[in-house]
Amino acid sequence: MISADSIRVVHPLFQMEEGGPTPTSALQLNVIPISSKRAMLLNKAWHSRMPEIMAWNVCNPCYAAEYKNNIYAIAMWSLPIAANRIKHGDKCLELRRMAISPDAPRYTASRMLSIMAKIIKKTMPHIYRLISYQDTGVHTGTIYKAAGWNIERQSEYISWNNHTKRPGRIEQSYSPKIRWGLQIRDLPIENATCEIAAKRCRQEVMELGI
Repeated sequence: MISADSIRVVHPLFQMEEGGPTPTSALQLNVIPISSKRAMLLNKAWHSRMPEIMAWNVCNPCYAAEYKNNIYAIAMWSLPIAANRIKHGDKCLELRRMAISPDAPRYTASRMLSIMAKIIKKTMPHIYRLISYQDTGVHTGTIYKAAGWNIERQSEYISWNNHTKRPGRIEQSYSPKIRWGLQIRDLPIENATCEIAAKRCRQEVMELGI
C-alpha cells in the first residue's frame, strides 16, 4: 500500500533523505499543477470531512502547495456540478476539494486560494468566476474571507440520492452549505450587456408591482 508520505513527494528521485525541513510560513509555499490522481489520493489521506470524491478524473486543473519537494496541500477544480443551475455556469470553476496536511503552516489555505485564482485567470481566459461550497458543520469561511471571496448564497442540506436519477453518490456531509464566489475577470461585453438589461427589467417590474 502506498503511503501518503510517499505520494506527497513531488520528485521522488530528488528526495535525498526522509523528512526534511518543513515550512514555517505559508509564504514559503509554491503552487504547482499536479495530476488529478495524486490529488485524489492526498485528499483521501488529509481531508477530515470528505475524503472520497467521485469522478475525480474529471477534475482539472489540480494544484499542490509545495515546499522543498514535499506537498503540503492540494486543490481540485472542475466545472460546477450544478452548472445548469448557476448563472454562466460554463464560465465558472468549482473548487471540488481542498485538503491540507497536518504539518502545513498557518494560512496555507487562504494563500493557496489567492495564488490559484491568479494562475487560473492567466491560464484559463474563458473562466470568469470561481465558486466553492463551505461545509458549515466544520468550517467558518475564514479562508475565503481572507482570500477576498464573497458569500453568494446559503442552502440547507439536500440529499443527492433523493434528488437525482443516478443514486449512489457517497454522502459525506449533512450540514448546510454556503456558496462563496470570486470574480476573476469581467464578463464579455455581450454577456455584461444582457446582465444590465435583465437587472433593469427586474427593477422596472418591482416598481410597477407586477
